Amino acid sequence: MRYIATGLWGSVVVVVAAIQVATAQVVPVSMPVLEDALRREQLLGKLDSTISFAIRPLDNQALSVSDIYGSSKRRGMWTAWASDEESVVQLMPVVWNQQYVTKYPYGWNDGGMIPAVGYQTAVSAGVYARYKWFSVQLRPEFVYARNLSYPGYNGDNRYAWRIWYDFANNIDMPERFGTGSYTRVLPGQSSVRFNYGVGSLGISTENLWWGPGRRNALLMSNTAPGFPHLTLNTRSPIRTGIGSFEGQLIAGRLSESGFTPTPLGNPDHFDQYYKEKRDDWRYLSGLVFTYQPKWLPGLFVGMARSFVTYSEDLGGGLGGYLPMLGPGSRSSNDPEKMQNREQRMNRDVYGSVFARWLMSQGNAEIYVEYGRNDPPWDMRDLRVELDHTRAFVVGFRKLIPLDKLKAELIQVGMEATQMDATRTADIRRSPSWYTNDIVRHGYTHRGQVLGAGVGPGSNVQSIDVSWVRGLKRVGVQAERFVHHNDFYYKATSDFRRRWVDIGVGLESEWDIGQLLLYGKFNYIYAYNYQYELEIPEKDWEGFWHFLPQDKVNLRFQLGLMYSF
Repeated sequence: MRYIATGLWGSVVVVVAAIQVATAQVVPVSMPVLEDALRREQLLGKLDSTISFAIRPLDNQALSVSDIYGSSKRRGMWTAWASDEESVVQLMPVVWNQQYVTKYPYGWNDGGMIPAVGYQTAVSAGVYARYKWFSVQLRPEFVYARNLSYPGYNGDNRYAWRIWYDFANNIDMPERFGTGSYTRVLPGQSSVRFNYGVGSLGISTENLWWGPGRRNALLMSNTAPGFPHLTLNTRSPIRTGIGSFEGQLIAGRLSESGFTPTPLGNPDHFDQYYKEKRDDWRYLSGLVFTYQPKWLPGLFVGMARSFVTYSEDLGGGLGGYLPMLGPGSRSSNDPEKMQNREQRMNRDVYGSVFARWLMSQGNAEIYVEYGRNDPPWDMRDLRVELDHTRAFVVGFRKLIPLDKLKAELIQVGMEATQMDATRTADIRRSPSWYTNDIVRHGYTHRGQVLGAGVGPGSNVQSIDVSWVRGLKRVGVQAERFVHHNDFYYKATSDFRRRWVDIGVGLESEWDIGQLLLYGKFNYIYAYNYQYELEIPEKDWEGFWHFLPQDKVNLRFQLGLMYSF
C-alpha cells in the first residue's frame, strides 16, 4: 500500500503541477524545474508521446491532450476570476532566482540574468487572461547584478590581441556589462495571442527553445533574454494520416548590449584594434518544424533555420522578410538567381537538423542536433564537406525505477556540445558560430548568444546522476568545459595554454506545498584561466616546467517558485 500511495502521489504532483502551470497559457522556457519534470513524465509514459519537446515554450493545449486527470484539475489554485469556460484571469507563479559567483562568470540558460561576478538576482511574476480566442500573458522580469570587476583577457603580445579582436569585433558579447551594477526591467515571458484550434498567432517576448537538447540548443535557447517577435505556431501536435507535426515561424527584433568587448583605456589592451559596430537594430526570421512518423512512434525528426540582418539591409518582398520561404538558389548560373545569392550574403544564416528517439517502454531518450552556420553551396558541397562549419549536440537520458510503480527513480543523463571549427577552416573560410563580419553584432540579443550558451568555438561534456521522486530531485553533475578553441588555435602555438574548466556540482529540487525550492553549488577548477601560464625566467627545467595560472571558481544558486 505504501508503494501504491507513493506512486500515485508522485504522478499526481508532477502532472497536476504541470497542468496548473499550463492553464497560464504556457510553461515558459525559463520556468524552473517543471519543464524538465514534464519531460521525465513523458519518458515514463504519463504524458502525450507526440509532443517533441523540441519547440518550446509548451502550450497548455499540448499538455492537456492526454487529459490524465480530467479537465476539472486544470483550474487548480491558479484561477483568480472566471465567468465561464471562455473567460478567465489567472495568476502566474512568483519566481525568485539568486546566484553568487566568486571569480569569473560561469553558467548559461538563465534568461535575463547576465554573465557576472558577485551577487545577482532575478524576480518575475505575472497574470494571464483569456477571452474566447484571445489571450494576454504579462510576466515581466526584474534583474539586478552587482557585476563586480574580474580579470578578463590579458594577452601578452600584439598578435594575440589582434586575433582576440578579430572575434570580439564580430559579435556583441562583452566580457563585462559596464563598470558598475546592472539593473534592468524586461518584458520577460509576455505575449498577446489569437488562438484558434491548434494554431496561435501573436506578439511575444518569450524565450524560445528549438531543438531536443536539455542543456544546449544550436539556434534558440534561453541563454539570452527573450526578444520581441511575431509568431505563428502550433499549440499542440497536428495529427494526420502520416504522423504528427509541430512548427513555428517567427520574425523578431534583436537589440545590442551597448557595451564594448572589454573596457577601453588600458594601454596594454591595444584599443586600436577595436572597431565600433553599426548603430542599427537587427531583424531575425526563423522557422522550425518537427515530424513524428506514424509508423515509428517515439521518433521525432525536425529542422530549423534562422536569418539575421541589419534593418537597413533588409530589402523587401517575401525573400527579404522570410528568406527561408522566398526564391533563390545557391547553385545556378542564372544571373537572377546569382543575384539572390549575393543578396543573402548580407545575412547571418544558421540551420540545423535534429532527431529525438523517445523510448517510453525503456524510460529513456536519445537525441542529436547537427547544424551549420555557412550553408552549403549545393548538395554536392554538403555531401563532400559535411563537417564544414558544423556544430552538434548529442545526449542521452535514462530513468531507472526503484519500485514497480516508478515512484522513485534514478536518473542518468549525458550531453555533449561541440562548437569549435573543423579542419576545413584551414583551407576554407569558416566563421565561428554566432560571429559574423557583416552582421557584426553576431547572433546575439542584449549581449548574449541566442543559441548554445557555451558560446563561439567552445565545447562541453557533462554527465549527471540524480535521485527523483515527483518534483523532488537530488543529484550530482560533472562537466568539462573547453573555452573558445577557435581563438585558442589561432592566437597561440603553445598547446599548454588551452583554457579548460573541470566542474562538479550538487543540485536539489524540493516541493513543499505550494512552494518549490531549488539550488545548486558548483566547484569549478579552471586550467590556464584566460589561456595564461607563466614561464619562470630562472631555473629553466624544460618545456613542461611552468607556473600554472589556474583559478578556483565557486557558484552558488538558490531559487524559489510560489504558486498562488
